Amino acid sequence: MTSTSRNYFEEMYAESDDPWDFATSDYEQRKYALTVASLPRAHYANAFEPGCSVGVLSEYLAPRCHRLLASDIIMAPLTRAVDRLERYPNVQVEERSIPDEWPDEIFDLIVLSEIAYYFDVETLRIVIDLILGTTVSGAHVIAVHWRGQTDYPLSGDSAHAVIDQSEKLRLIVHHEENEFVMDVWERLP
Repeated sequence: MTSTSRNYFEEMYAESDDPWDFATSDYEQRKYALTVASLPRAHYANAFEPGCSVGVLSEYLAPRCHRLLASDIIMAPLTRAVDRLERYPNVQVEERSIPDEWPDEIFDLIVLSEIAYYFDVETLRIVIDLILGTTVSGAHVIAVHWRGQTDYPLSGDSAHAVIDQSEKLRLIVHHEENEFVMDVWERLP
């Protein structure tokens, strides 16, 4: 199976401003709170959150980051993200398709929230290589994904297993529930 196409996301956002209920779901709010609480450091210099959608998790991350680059593959959700995040001058919101438009910067935090399972294994490995090429030793990579049935190229568990295969990432936090899995890795030298 190949990675999920841009058309899929365009269709989802054409039907709803928030097709996954990121802003209103109790499940999402709890998951975001746990995600941020699991970060090993209180503050990060430069973070990247691809697949930010309408910016709800970005809003949780913003106070913990000197700078946060939040991106999504299509513009529709980004207009809501810009409005949500306007009180945070440290957040930059951009339309980017990863892995093709991966930023040429160095990050100490990468957040993969509900995005890695949209890639096939080969493309996810490219994303991991990009992460390794744009993070410093001691940086953190956090991934959190739904564990239920999907028609995406990977399941949440299998996406995390692919990430965990990297010899340059050491797993330091693992949290698993029936609905989602969350892992934090530290970038090794």
